[in-house]
Amino acid sequence: MSEKPYINNYSDKAIMERIGKFIQHKRLEQNLSQEEVTQRAVMSRSTLSLMERGQNITLSNLIKVLRTLDALYVLDNFEVIQTISPMLLAEESLKKRKRASKSGETPNEYSW
Repeated sequence: MSEKPYINNYSDKAIMERIGKFIQHKRLEQNLSQEEVTQRAVMSRSTLSLMERGQNITLSNLIKVLRTLDALYVLDNFEVIQTISPMLLAEESLKKRKRASKSGETPNEYSW
């Protein structure tokens, strides 16, 4: 089973707990105390504690902690990449100029 349908079945609470466990894991992996992380992230220790327990948190606090733990890479999936359909790309290439003209010259209708 792929991960996307699986996580879609999680409740909001379960997803917040998953985020909390991730944050705690990254913090401990870097051998940082809650106090050290909160000082670097400029937030209270109780907020980080709530976050690690999967309690309701603000997005700005999540970003602060992820930045502090050098884990902002988890947000890479939020990047929107514009894609051009092959048909639109083909149409655009047909519209491109095929030849250049010298600037200032107007075509002479009598020139052969």
